[in-house]
Amino acid sequence: MAAGHKCLLFHYILLSVTFVCHGKDLFFNDNENVILPGSYNVPWMAGIEDFHTLSLITIPGTHDSMALYGGPDFERQALSLRNQLMAGIRFLDLKVFGLGNTLYVMHGVVYQHSTLKDVLDTVRTFLSEYKTEAVLIRVQPESFEKTSVNEMVQNLIGNDPNVWVASGMPNMGQVRGKIVFVQKSTFTLGIPLIDTDGKGNPKVSKIKDKDNRIIKQLNEANEACGGDNAILTSTGGTGLGTFWGMFLTPKRVAEKVNPWLNQYIRQFYPNHPRPCFGIVAMDFPGIDLIQTVRNLNWW
Repeated sequence: MAAGHKCLLFHYILLSVTFVCHGKDLFFNDNENVILPGSYNVPWMAGIEDFHTLSLITIPGTHDSMALYGGPDFERQALSLRNQLMAGIRFLDLKVFGLGNTLYVMHGVVYQHSTLKDVLDTVRTFLSEYKTEAVLIRVQPESFEKTSVNEMVQNLIGNDPNVWVASGMPNMGQVRGKIVFVQKSTFTLGIPLIDTDGKGNPKVSKIKDKDNRIIKQLNEANEACGGDNAILTSTGGTGLGTFWGMFLTPKRVAEKVNPWLNQYIRQFYPNHPRPCFGIVAMDFPGIDLIQTVRNLNWW
């Protein structure tokens, strides 16, 4: 083969490999850097009419949103909080540990280099730039005195009019530019939450079983949408601690589940109306998967 043809063949193979790798990253992302296309619609909630209640909106979120540190057993995300918000994430799932007067963001025993105040400051800055948006936040107390977390959060937010702590389900017009707290269990600020996985992110032994469980959960979410509760489905998981799934770290689960989830959701695009799946909280989501979830809202 001529040298020129060899160079062309090598160039073609290189381009093909680059495309395949990039294609995977559209749905699964473990890179801390995100480059959004110039045409990317950051304030996507601007397209939702004011009268729609939050419980009728399909909202892309992250599960263990700040779990960026601690190694394969603990890491659930790669994007910083700011980049998650810019990419379209509108639900944050936070585990906090109260010590003294500070609420530290944790995942298990691993401190995630942030306090709840840091998180709220970042979200407030984002919402000051994109006033059409709203960001839902679930706080899960990890402290021994879990009930004290309510008081600590209340002290942290004060009487800020841009934070929704009422239990009534608001419509989109009422919460633009606001943080909306979501309550469950011992945390009682904000709108009530129903988790379609009552056990809370069970162990994964087989990816196919996980896929089927997500289908069941999304069906339950669609049936419950539009009510007085926010509906949450978490698509992440881990096989660590099980015999058959011992090598399925959260990242490996997401790498397999996320492209499947994208394909599963897109099958509903021809439907009129499209289904409502409530909050879909993901591990390591790529920007195309985030767009696929949020685009269910174009009725």
